[in-house]
Amino acid sequence: MLLLNTKFVTVIIAFLFFGITNFTKHPLHVSTTEVNFNAKDKSLEVSCRIFSDDFESILAKNYKQKTDLNNAALKPAMDDLIKKYITAHLQLKANGKTVNMNYIGFEIDHEATNIFLEVEKISSLKTLTLNNTILYDLFDDQMSIIHIVKGQTRKSTKVLYPDKNFTATFN
Repeated sequence: MLLLNTKFVTVIIAFLFFGITNFTKHPLHVSTTEVNFNAKDKSLEVSCRIFSDDFESILAKNYKQKTDLNNAALKPAMDDLIKKYITAHLQLKANGKTVNMNYIGFEIDHEATNIFLEVEKISSLKTLTLNNTILYDLFDDQMSIIHIVKGQTRKSTKVLYPDKNFTATFN
């Protein structure tokens, strides 16, 4: 599995999320998922970043209801849809065991939606496997950038449709 240089990944993400302002639709289909092991709290802190227009499209398509992530009046309904979608399209295994993620919430940041989740009661982290199919049901050219962080160690990769898994091993 190809591990990417962190600076290269940062440049790609910056370009994708902030550099595309002259297009009505962005030309690339990408999401990022970052998992941080918090040793003090014995938890995994998970965040996903998805272009809001793509995310609204897949939520509307899959759940056959109006979606507007910017509308405060719809926030409770959007929370329900996001939780349902993300838990169906992102699964984690910590140390070989499937773990349940607690949905924390979402926020809009320019053209992107940030989604926050947490896994509690993870006392140590030797391996973490992600199964990520976010937006695979919308695009067949979807790219997922994945970062897994434990202490000072960061492991990153890109996963291209139809591949969906990444495993990081730590000492």
